[in-house]
Amino acid sequence: MILQQKVCSFFGHRKVNVTKELEEKLKKVIEDLIINYNVKVFLFGSRSNFDYLCHFIVTELKVKFPNIRRIVYTCKSEACILESERQKWEEIFTQFEKKEIRLLGFDEEYEHKTKYISGRAGYVERNQAMINNSDYCVFYYDESYQPERRKLYKRSLSYYQPKSGTRLAFNYVKQKKKVIINILDEK
Repeated sequence: MILQQKVCSFFGHRKVNVTKELEEKLKKVIEDLIINYNVKVFLFGSRSNFDYLCHFIVTELKVKFPNIRRIVYTCKSEACILESERQKWEEIFTQFEKKEIRLLGFDEEYEHKTKYISGRAGYVERNQAMINNSDYCVFYYDESYQPERRKLYKRSLSYYQPKSGTRLAFNYVKQKKKVIINILDEK
């Protein structure tokens, strides 16, 4: 019997306290998805410590499971380095910065339709596209988390409380009835 390859995406708060315990839990979850649920494709957004940690772990597991793929969904002014070009660009940036530079490498880039449109809604739409294309969604979601208050605009004296992009994604995943794995709930 041939199992269909499954897809997993990652979502988490921008600032996450990365601990050895979190790293080990996440590695256990990702490895379980690969071995027991035939997840072969991992989708990444950007802009959060959690995304970077997930990318690091999936990249590490790629040595043990070379058939897994890392796809980055880019929007706005984000860019990615494809794995085939990563080493060359690391050498260039290392020479320029005069210190060792490590870049995130991906196997493929998916340019979301909002890549060249400004506005925060682009990230929400990109996340929804990732969710729509996923079977499993791994979250670092704390219900009590609130993003930092922001100015209405650059010279404004007024601030507002932005909505959490992770909360919006979490609610969308529930609406779409996808499998949710909240790493904060894992034992």
